[in-house]
Amino acid sequence: MKNSEEHDFSIVAVDKFIQATRDSGYKGTASAVAELVDNSLQAGATVIKLSISASDDEGQYPIVLAVIDNGSGMDQHTLRTALRFGGSTRFNRRDGLGRYGMGLPNSSLSQAQRLTVHTWRSCGGPVLCSYLDLDEVASGELRAIPVPRVVSKPSFVNGYDSGTAVTWSRCDRLDHSRISTLVRKLLLSLGRRFRHFLWDGVTITVNGDQVRPIDPLFLHPQALFSGATEHISFEREIAVSAGDPSVTGIVRVRFSELPVTDWSRLSNQEKRERGIAKGAGVSIVRGGREVDYGWFFLGGKRRENYDDWWRCEIQFDPVLDEAFGITHTKQQIRPRPHLIETLAGDMESTARALNSRARKAHLGVKIAERFSSSEDRATEKDGLLTPLPAKARPRDKLVLESLKKELSRPSQTDREQEGGIEYRIVPKVLSDTCFFNYARAEGKLVLVLNPDHPFYKFVYKQLIESEDQRDVAIRMSIDLLLLAAARAEALIDGKDELKVAEQLRANWSDTLATFLNR
Repeated sequence: MKNSEEHDFSIVAVDKFIQATRDSGYKGTASAVAELVDNSLQAGATVIKLSISASDDEGQYPIVLAVIDNGSGMDQHTLRTALRFGGSTRFNRRDGLGRYGMGLPNSSLSQAQRLTVHTWRSCGGPVLCSYLDLDEVASGELRAIPVPRVVSKPSFVNGYDSGTAVTWSRCDRLDHSRISTLVRKLLLSLGRRFRHFLWDGVTITVNGDQVRPIDPLFLHPQALFSGATEHISFEREIAVSAGDPSVTGIVRVRFSELPVTDWSRLSNQEKRERGIAKGAGVSIVRGGREVDYGWFFLGGKRRENYDDWWRCEIQFDPVLDEAFGITHTKQQIRPRPHLIETLAGDMESTARALNSRARKAHLGVKIAERFSSSEDRATEKDGLLTPLPAKARPRDKLVLESLKKELSRPSQTDREQEGGIEYRIVPKVLSDTCFFNYARAEGKLVLVLNPDHPFYKFVYKQLIESEDQRDVAIRMSIDLLLLAAARAEALIDGKDELKVAEQLRANWSDTLATFLNR
C-alpha cells in the first residue's frame, strides 16, 4: 500500500480540472468570443479585429481564430496572471466588464486546445508571448503559466501602437466548421451583444466585415433594423442584497412597440432575418453589454405570438451582479426574489398592455386586408360613373384632418389607376352617432365606418372577422352598398342640399341603431 506522501492531495487536480472546465457553461463559440471582446474593451481598445482562417492542419483542426485589439497591452506579470484560471488584476471589481479572471483561459479552452497570447505596450517595443496547451497540461509537462518570452514582431502588430492578440489553434469545439458560417453568425451575435459600444464608436470587424449594431428594441437609428417606437421607460432603485438595503443600484427598463401595420406584411423570411419572428423577450444589459435574453420578470404572463411585436431592455451596472445572479461566464442571469418582486408587477402589466395593443393592431391589418377587395372593385368601376368633383369641400377637409394617421399608411394593394377615384375604407370611432361618414379629395373617396354603431357591433364585425366565404361575400356587398351611398352624397356641392343629405344620413343611422339595440 502506498504511503500518504505518494498521493496528490492538492486542492485542484490541474490536468483534470482544465479538461473538465471546457464544459463549464459557454453556450457556444459566440459566447466564448464575446469574453475576448470584453477583455479588449476593458483594456481600452477602440478597434477589435477578428480573424478566422484556415489552419495548416486542414484535417482534424481546420480553423484558427484570432482576436486582435489596439488596447493598452500587458506587461509580463499581467500576461501570466491573465492566463491563470481566476487570475485577474481586477478580481471582483464592479467598474468594468470583467470580474472573476476566468474569461480568457476558460472561454478559449472551451473552443480550442491551445491558446496563444501576444501583447505589446508601445510602438516598436517588445512583443511578449505566452500560452496554454491542453496536451502539455494533461501530460504534466506544463504545470505553470510559461514565462512570457520576447518574440519577433508578428504581422498583426503593424498599425497598432499597443495591443493584444489572442489566437485559438487546434480548434476542436467551434460551433461550425465552415469559415463563412462562423463569420456570419459572429457578425450577428457580436452586433447585438456589443451594440451600445458600437454606438459609442468602437469598431469590431470579422474577416474585414464590420460588425453593425443590432438593436432588439428596433429603436436606435444607427441599428441594422429600426422603426419601432418607445412605449414606456422607468427606473427602479434596487438593493444589492435583500438583507442589506444600504447598498443599491439603478435598474433602467425600456419597452418598445414594433410597427405592426408596416411590418406585418413582410415575408416570413424577412421577419426571421430582422429578428421579429420568435424574437419575444427581454434583453438584459450589464455595463453596456448584453448578457442574457429571455422571458424575465414577466410574472404569470405566458409567451404568445403577439409578444413578437414588443420588446424590452433592462440595463444595470455591475454593482447589482448579486441581485441579477450573474455567472462568471456573463451569459445568463438567475435573478434573486427581491429583484423579481420589485420589477415583475410593472413589467407584467406593461407586457399585457402591449400584447393587447399588438392583437388589436393585427386585427386592424386583417380588417384592412379584407377591405381591399371592396376598395379594388369600386376603384375599378368608378370610371363608368359620373366623375366626382375634384375640389374638397369644407366638411371633407375636417374629416380628412381627423384621418391623418390612418391615411398615412399605405393601402394593402398597389393600385395602378388612370383617372377615376381611389376608394378607401377606414374603421374609426366618430364624434357623432352616424354609422358612416365620408370625404372626397385628392383623387380619393374615403368611407369611414363607426365601430361604436350597433350595426357594426352586432352585424358587420362578425362578418369581417369570419373566414366563411358566404360571410365574405355578404360583407363585400355591404361595403359596396355603403360606398355607393357615400359616393352619391359626395356628388352634392350645394350647401342646402348637402345639409339635407347629412341630416338624412344621421336620421337613418339613429333609426338603424334603435332597431338593433337590445
